[in-house]
Parts: sequence; structure tokens; C-alpha cells
Amino acid sequence: MLARIIKIISKNYTVQLETGEKVKAILMGKVRLQTTPVAGDLVEVDYSNQEYTIEKICPRTNRLIRPSIANVDQALIVMSVKDPDFSSTLIDRLSMLIMHANIKPVLIITKTDLGISETIQKEIEEYQNGPMEVLLNAKEELDPSLAKILKDKISVLTGQSGAGKSTLLNSLDPTFHLETQEISKALGRGKHTTRHNELHEVAGGLVADTPGFSSIDFAHIEEDELDQCVIDFVPYLHQCKFNDCRHDKEPGCKIKEEVEKGTIPQTRYKNYLAVLEMIQQRKEKYV
Repeated sequence: MLARIIKIISKNYTVQLETGEKVKAILMGKVRLQTTPVAGDLVEVDYSNQEYTIEKICPRTNRLIRPSIANVDQALIVMSVKDPDFSSTLIDRLSMLIMHANIKPVLIITKTDLGISETIQKEIEEYQNGPMEVLLNAKEELDPSLAKILKDKISVLTGQSGAGKSTLLNSLDPTFHLETQEISKALGRGKHTTRHNELHEVAGGLVADTPGFSSIDFAHIEEDELDQCVIDFVPYLHQCKFNDCRHDKEPGCKIKEEVEKGTIPQTRYKNYLAVLEMIQQRKEKYV
């Protein structure tokens, strides 16, 4: 029968059966020799002699290293309008990493009750008018769409420390007790308190208890892959004059054409060029 691994502590496995029941399971030695199981893995289990055994790990759609989770459907980028400050640079860089991992990015904007400046409002509207799904949440008012987004999905959360990631989940499902802490004013970042990886049931879906994409590192992305990681570029890829167009100084570039039209925001394009330059400089060091 099929099941999903939802918790691994040392060599102890908890799986969720198709009925929704959670049971302890033993990993067969032959499976351990093939691949290391992680939370989120779909597995084939057998029940005999009053115990469940994991017999096989099914093919994965993706795999994250930190947190160590497989088959992630979406990554929720949680960004506050202030305290900490809204950052399109961080949103776009996280979105690129998420897209590269073959995961759907979703933008959740929090603390809208604190007031939104005209500049930030314009940036938010650019995301709302683009291809990424965007939800806005005030302190005491959750967007009802958030629960629908989580249902039947495996999600990871990322974004700024102090933007309210855990608070969002606790508001959706009071039984979800991820440890929350106020942003550390002295350090300018939150303190991470997770002790093991686990998928928790929230609003009919499964959510990782550790933040995803906590490291903004583009070392594993090549320059010819980067444009595929910009969600706003995707509809216009492979329409440039040159097949190897980097959308920088080349003539006949469809992406630059859409930027000039305003279809792709200038901010999105500038953030792409900044990361492209980082990747190119890294490449030069090793040539």
C-alpha cells in the first residue's frame, strides 16, 4: 500500500497511510542501500507480523536538501510590509531558487495592518499583476484563500525572519504549535529552534517545520538556466533572436522588449541582471 513519510527522527519513521492514519514503520535494509528516505517521500509499505515496513521509495518530483524534504508542491515566500522591511530583491532571489528546484512560488504578504506606503503598494501591485499567486494578510485577518492553497499540498515556508511565518500557520490551525519567537532586535533576525524535520498537518495539507531556502546561494545555477527561474520571463522564453540570449546586451531580445512594454516590471529585470552578474563573476574566477 502507498504511504507518505511525515516524520523521521534518527531511524524512527512515521508514515501517513492513504486513509490518513499515522503509523510507525521500519525501513527495510534493501531500501536504505538504494536511497536515503526523507520526509515527503511516497513509499510502498507492507503490513505483516503486526508491523509496517517500508519496502520501496517511489520516484520523486523534487528534493530539497535544507530542509530535507521530497515532493514539495509549493514554497510560500512570507514577506512583511514593514518590520522587517519589504524587499523585492529578496522575493525575486528566493523565487529564482524555488523555480530552479521545480517548485511553485507563492507570495504571502503580512502585516498589511501596519500601513503600506505608495512605493511598496506599487511593488505589490506589480506582483499581483504578474504570474505569481499573491495573498495579503493583516494581523487579525487571514486571507481565506490561504487555507485553500495549503489543502492537499506539501508546502515549505521561506522569507524574512520576523515576517510571521509561524503565526500564519498557528492562526490557520491552532493545533499547529511550531515554536514562535519575536524577531531579535539585537541580531536583526529570528532564532531558529527546530530540532528535527517533520511535516505537520495544517489546513488539510502538510507543511515543513523548518524554513526552506534559508540560504540565498546561486552556486548550483548556471547562467543558461537562470532565465527559466524567473517566473515573469517564462511566457516569453525561446522567442529571442539568439538561442543563447542572456537578455542583457544582445539585440532582438524578447525579454527586453517586454520590459520596455511594461509587461515585465523593470524591478524584476534588474534583479535578474544582478543575479546573472553574480553567476558570471563566479564563472570567471574558475576559468
